[in-house]
Amino acid sequence: MFRIAEKRKAKILMAIFLSFVALSFKVNAQQQESYKLAPDDVISVSVFGEPDLSLKEARVSSSGTIALSLIGQLTVKGKTISEAEQLIKNKYLDGYLKKPDVTVTIVEYRQFYVNGEVNKPGGYSFREGMTIQRAITLAGGFTERASRSTVKLIKEDNSEISLEVGMNEKVGPGDVITVEESFF
Repeated sequence: MFRIAEKRKAKILMAIFLSFVALSFKVNAQQQESYKLAPDDVISVSVFGEPDLSLKEARVSSSGTIALSLIGQLTVKGKTISEAEQLIKNKYLDGYLKKPDVTVTIVEYRQFYVNGEVNKPGGYSFREGMTIQRAITLAGGFTERASRSTVKLIKEDNSEISLEVGMNEKVGPGDVITVEESFF
């Protein structure tokens, strides 16, 4: 009887765990679908069955392009992953391959920046789930003069400038965090 209750409890816990894992994959997939490529992102381009046309790592240039075999420079800045895949596929369909199967993945996101009253201001590699608190921790924490209540977040596209953001506010690639000085 005791073993049956333990097994049932284990099955319930496993089901709850798998539900959370599935939900996190769905959230990450949705974030990836809306993510726009920009300079300094590092991507890989895989053309199935064509290793010579694939790229293990390609950094998006400051002009927003990558260089691919046969088709040359291609502008991917401002495109989602699926849009970039379709663009590359269409270019290879135009006289080079009959049925190209193209996959684009993000190898490394562009940096976000932390400045102001932190111990190590600078650029830091973005990771999924990055928050203001984690970013400030990466930057060595607050200085003695830092205002813990006045933190500014400027989104990369300048669409949102927030004063006094919460420590759990999400940070994206290319965003700038400024920790203001406290006057008291």
